[in-house]
Amino acid sequence: MTTFHDVLARQLRGDSSRPLITFYDDATAERVELSVTTYANWVAKTASLLVEEHDLERGQSLCVDLPAHWLGPVFLGAAWTAGLVVTGPEDGTPDAVVCGPDGVATWAERSGETVVLACSLLPLGVRFDRPLPAGVHDVGVEVWGQPDSFVPWDPPGDDDPATGASFGGATQGQTWTTAAAGSLLTDGGRLLTEANPASPPGLATFTEPLARGGSLVLVTHAGPDRLDAVSTAERVTARFP
Repeated sequence: MTTFHDVLARQLRGDSSRPLITFYDDATAERVELSVTTYANWVAKTASLLVEEHDLERGQSLCVDLPAHWLGPVFLGAAWTAGLVVTGPEDGTPDAVVCGPDGVATWAERSGETVVLACSLLPLGVRFDRPLPAGVHDVGVEVWGQPDSFVPWDPPGDDDPATGASFGGATQGQTWTTAAAGSLLTDGGRLLTEANPASPPGLATFTEPLARGGSLVLVTHAGPDRLDAVSTAERVTARFP
């Protein structure tokens, strides 16, 4: 397992119908579950959006400025499929950024130098319910027309950078070697967390379950009792932190 493509392909060859990401938002009563196959489909569409629609190329950077949400791991996977470097807002000017509603106003001011993609974070990944500023692209509009498969013409290798400095600056090979040796869960386990998987502290909550044949249960806006209830209902085997 040396690249994201290798890791995902291995999981697709196994039980691809098993849950990979289960997302709860108690503020909206939303529950979304992505199987390995459904996740791979979202990654393909999103990678095509980045490469075919917005001309991003291997080695360029994508700032993932999203809160804890199931779309975070989708954009991580899409970036690594295309050979993009995942960065944070503190890593300087990215070639592209994906943000949620709270980041639209800030990033719209930089749309002249950066491709700005915005996610409504509404259920089912739908479009914004209001017009966006000029230069800001609505992911909920653009992603649905993308194909269900994506093959990069210049695929990344294990020596290609996967993350920027704020995430530790690892290559794809280093990222997946570390994930496979991680200790957050056992092989095939089910990890519950409130940590944002698209952030430096929470990145392993996604990479480890994917590499080790497990799954992620991501919960937001929930109290301790609710976390306990979800843990029981989802048959969680480990929690972070």
